[in-house]
Parts: sequence; structure tokens; C-alpha cells
Amino acid sequence: MTGLVGSIMLPDGTAVRGRGRRAPLPPGPLPEFGLYLGKPGAWRPEWSAEWIDWPDFRTPRDADGAAAAVVHAYEQARAGCRVEVACGGGTGRTGTVIACMGVLAGCPVDEVVAWTRRNYRRHAVETPGQRRWIRWFAAQQG
Repeated sequence: MTGLVGSIMLPDGTAVRGRGRRAPLPPGPLPEFGLYLGKPGAWRPEWSAEWIDWPDFRTPRDADGAAAAVVHAYEQARAGCRVEVACGGGTGRTGTVIACMGVLAGCPVDEVVAWTRRNYRRHAVETPGQRRWIRWFAAQQG
């Protein structure tokens, strides 16, 4: 199976692609599952997808539902499904989800934001609230 262009490897070797939806879809195979962050709108991808209602620069409106969606997307990727995570710009919310997936993949919560910034985007996880949400997420998984 061919992976998604632009995918990164989580600490356990699971591949996932983060991107900004405002940018063109990268070339190559399409995702098999997408986790999209923002206000569900008119756009519907041709692949299986789930939306998390998540305002820009904030945290999800339904924390428990969002945590379950992140776990589900990670499990899909872990099983070999081509998974992408995307918000409008691909940095804050997407970086937050990738950091949460990093926790699921074994990265210590105290190191996961730095790991995400090294491996995904330098400015990923943009706000103190997003950093707190990652810690909350990690505590829910423990």
C-alpha cells in the first residue's frame, strides 16, 4: 500500500499526514480516512471522514467526542489505513491532534509538543489552551 505524500511517522512507526485544507490536495493516493477540524461545512471528501467542531486557536467544543475521534483516527492509521488530519491552516489544531496521536504512539506528554514541532511543523500547537488540551487528552488515555 502506498502512503500519503507528506506523511510523518509517529514514534511507533504509524504514518499520518497533517495538512492545511486551504492548500491544494497533495499529489498521489487519496486518504482512506480523514479527521477534519473546524466547523463542519459544505465540503465533503470522497473518502471516509469525521469532523470535530473545533474553532481556530481554541480547543474542541466537545472534548470527550474529540478525544474519541482522535483515538479512532489513530487506530485507523495504526491498522495501515491512509489517514490525514487537517484544519484550515494545518498548524494549530492539526498540530494538536498530531501531538495527541504522538502520545498514543508512546511519546511522553512532557516531550510531545517539542516532538511535534520537530517532526511536523515548527509552529505546531499554537496556544496555551491547545497545550493544556494535549495534557488533558493524555490524562484521559492513562
